[in-house]
Amino acid sequence: MDITIVTLDGPAGVGKTTLARRLADKLGIAYLDTGAMFRSVALVFGEGAWEKPVDQLVPELNRLDFDLEGVGGHSELLLNGHPLSPEIRSEQVGLWASHLGRIPVVRDFLRRNQQAIGRITSLVAEGRDMGSVVFPEARFKFFLDASIDIRVQRRFEQLKALGMEEDMERIRAQIRIRDDQDRNRSVAPLRPAKDAVLIDTGKADVEGVLREIFAVIERKTA
Repeated sequence: MDITIVTLDGPAGVGKTTLARRLADKLGIAYLDTGAMFRSVALVFGEGAWEKPVDQLVPELNRLDFDLEGVGGHSELLLNGHPLSPEIRSEQVGLWASHLGRIPVVRDFLRRNQQAIGRITSLVAEGRDMGSVVFPEARFKFFLDASIDIRVQRRFEQLKALGMEEDMERIRAQIRIRDDQDRNRSVAPLRPAKDAVLIDTGKADVEGVLREIFAVIERKTA
């Protein structure tokens, strides 16, 4: 099967990470978690970085270098040669990343890094604007969504599995803030690419959604 780029976009809590890892495993190609790239920048820069003048952010961004190693579930992003910190998965850092994601120079910097990775390896790339902005020529594009209740529960369970205890109402509030910022930002707002296949991940389990995605890929490569 001739695969170059598969994109999975959607808001927080729709299961992008789990599905992207599983799909990359099945296809035998690398998995790129672009949300982790935003989160790692947010963690390095710290709280309030989004309030800095752009001319301060640019040199700090230029000191960062991302690499991707491995394939499938064994894919690992490196920042300046080191694995990303587990702390990037916290809801607080996720909110910082959403704030930073509204700044054009940050998005441009990470987009260039993501595209550079995509030029040298086949990818399942998950994020917010993979199919619409970063890889607009991708042959296989999917936009995932689910109800807020399902997304909150999934996020709660994901954090619990990582040993991070979070209040569900706090998670709900932060997801709503991130949704509003992601959907209404002036640069690369969260929305499906025109040629993306829309999938409600709340209507099937992981295996069911994977079958739906893979069926589309098989049809397009038949």
